[in-house]
Amino acid sequence: MKPSLAKGTRDFTALEVSRRRFIINILQKNFELFGFQPLETPSFENLSTLTGKYGEEGDRLIFKILNSSINEAKEEKKNQMLNDFQKALDKPFSSDNLTDKALRYDLTVPFARFVAMNHGQLTFPYKRYQIQPVWRADRPQKGRFREFYQCDADVVGSESLFQEIDLVQLYLKSFSDLKVPVTIHLNNRKILSGLAEYAGITDKLIDFTVALDKLDKIGKEGVVKELLERGISQDSIDKLDFLFTQSNDALENLLQLKEKFVGNEIGLKGVEELEFVLTQSLNLGVDMNNLVFDITLARGLDYYTGAIFEVKADEVQMGSIGGGGRYDNLTEVFGVKNIPGIGISFGLDRIYLVMEELGLFPEEATSKIEYLFANFGGEETVEALKLILKLREKGISAELYPENAKLGKQFTYAEKKGIKNLVFLGEEELKNQTVTFKNLEAGEQKTVSLEEFLK
Repeated sequence: MKPSLAKGTRDFTALEVSRRRFIINILQKNFELFGFQPLETPSFENLSTLTGKYGEEGDRLIFKILNSSINEAKEEKKNQMLNDFQKALDKPFSSDNLTDKALRYDLTVPFARFVAMNHGQLTFPYKRYQIQPVWRADRPQKGRFREFYQCDADVVGSESLFQEIDLVQLYLKSFSDLKVPVTIHLNNRKILSGLAEYAGITDKLIDFTVALDKLDKIGKEGVVKELLERGISQDSIDKLDFLFTQSNDALENLLQLKEKFVGNEIGLKGVEELEFVLTQSLNLGVDMNNLVFDITLARGLDYYTGAIFEVKADEVQMGSIGGGGRYDNLTEVFGVKNIPGIGISFGLDRIYLVMEELGLFPEEATSKIEYLFANFGGEETVEALKLILKLREKGISAELYPENAKLGKQFTYAEKKGIKNLVFLGEEELKNQTVTFKNLEAGEQKTVSLEEFLK
């Protein structure tokens, strides 16, 4: 059988793993600097935990897991289940006797499930970060995979808008540390609800936000076409036409909304909240060029109730490399009320692609072996191993070439692996208590005493 990868998945080489760890270490350091604690949840959840939380399109992208009983059943039951499976292919795949579990679609819903199950033992506000893979049955393309990592930071148990401001700071510091220039796009779900009320399409709010969220992919004409297909009248669309001609001045756009939202309570509440976040962020020294009020930003997840964020790299054509928002009612679906929450996510895989394209990975992001000891065989090999142990005790990476091969072959091995130094501990060195080593990057070779080498 010819080996192949499942579509939308990848292998990671040593270089790629080292660079991914570089990103993760910076994010983890900042998560903890901002007071977040680590959490991990299972790779799969009960299907009922996940469905109905991501909207119509999100639910279609959930990877469902076939019940193991289909393999364990008796032959006649197995045949019946296979027949049921065949029938299920012609309709939405939700038959309870075929699947009741699914791979995690994101980290937020499993986190809400965890909070609902453990709220009696948690100290609120509870701040957690989580760095784990998620799976989506999406169409693979550049920057979009079926298996990918999310790096989330969430706060639950507080309605304070200062949480939004703190998360803006977390985004800006983390991307500054990664040296990735970004712009944070902000909106508020209450503003979107206010727009639906203003256009007389409150009953079509989900259809409206799902279509609007595709603006950067399909353009104004595509959004208008989809709104019409979803049963929204041309008159309502005309009332919303101003959405596509916003100025670059966030506060000016908010002022325009205030005029349109007279008597529109939920819309005005959204404007007030967003205005507070923007104003206080500016008071803390945030450059206005790093923050954009994007009135068409919808983020098509049904559970958002307030602020929504999306982060885009300034110098690379790529989808969002981060996003999130406030979700004040998510734990209610698990029977636990009054636990408001807000969270953001960093898209590790897209951040990697951006940094790679811009050449931002530093030398230390590449894991390299410091010393390779040439293998001369006999007593020299034993002494080399003793010296390698001493280096490792100092936290210095070193290895011995496994065979007593020609030196040319050992040189080639070191160069191909990017090893920095090739060490010679031959008969002459043992006799004189010295070590000879060649820096393969600089091409310099020198002999020093054993004591000096270990220093």
